[in-house]
Amino acid sequence: MATSHDELAGVVDLFGALTHEELREALSELAFKAGREANEEAISGRIAAATEAYALVEWEGEETLLLPGPTAFPELPPDATDLPHIMSVPDREVDRSVLGERVVEELLTAAEASDGEDERTELREVSYDVEAWANVDASEVRTRLD
Repeated sequence: MATSHDELAGVVDLFGALTHEELREALSELAFKAGREANEEAISGRIAAATEAYALVEWEGEETLLLPGPTAFPELPPDATDLPHIMSVPDREVDRSVLGERVVEELLTAAEASDGEDERTELREVSYDVEAWANVDASEVRTRLD
């Protein structure tokens, strides 16, 4: 089953965007194909950790979608190429620049609440990643962190 943030992003990237439930279903399918039983709690924890690390980002629209985030280097876990044949997922489009602006706002909020140098360093790095990922300006995040 997909365990790394990049593998989770790879599964999402395979479809473009997935709901939380669809990603849990995809990971359950991968576990089944690997001869393992899916642990729903562990799957939810992995998704939350990847979201916290900006490997996945959420888009709030008609439904909450997950997309590969600015820190991800999506890679496919074993058997993932079978997922589009197993799952029926609608085509979805999200404007990455709009999503990027939302991520910048989230980073600004996190910068204000940051209390340690390690956290500030990580947020600074993500601010550069989001600029390349979505062609947005995140310099205000770095200004707040300084």
